Amino acid sequence: MAAIRTAEVVWDGDLLTGSGLIQYVSSGAFSRMPVTWASRTEAHDGRTSPEELVAAAHASCFSMAFSAGLGRNGTPPTKLSVTATVTFDKTDAGWRVASSALTVKGVVPGLDAATFASLAEAAKDGCPISQALKGNVELSVEASLEG
Repeated sequence: MAAIRTAEVVWDGDLLTGSGLIQYVSSGAFSRMPVTWASRTEAHDGRTSPEELVAAAHASCFSMAFSAGLGRNGTPPTKLSVTATVTFDKTDAGWRVASSALTVKGVVPGLDAATFASLAEAAKDGCPISQALKGNVELSVEASLEG
């Protein structure tokens, strides 16, 4: 059965001086989040951007995929700290999401660094958000064990 999620945004005005408001998301987890062109290309000033939301989606998706892979390996994590850094850049063809760089630090008893890095690569390639971005956005992962 397919899972369907929705979000509603209302935009007022032109691109450069206008603003939007994420009115609603189907989970109810957040609402009334402001978004502007400036929050995409300059200082965020307390507003979000599509790229920040992509970063949150990618970091959370990757953490789930990596946790599952570590579990299948028989080495479930005690903790994973994941950051996704999404770059929005102007190219000759216009503005685009250029990359999503994942950084993960993990506490995984009984696992060596090489296997941790290999499983991180597999999770990066297999997570559904990575799959949605693949071929359009440069994807990378840097993985390190702690403790």
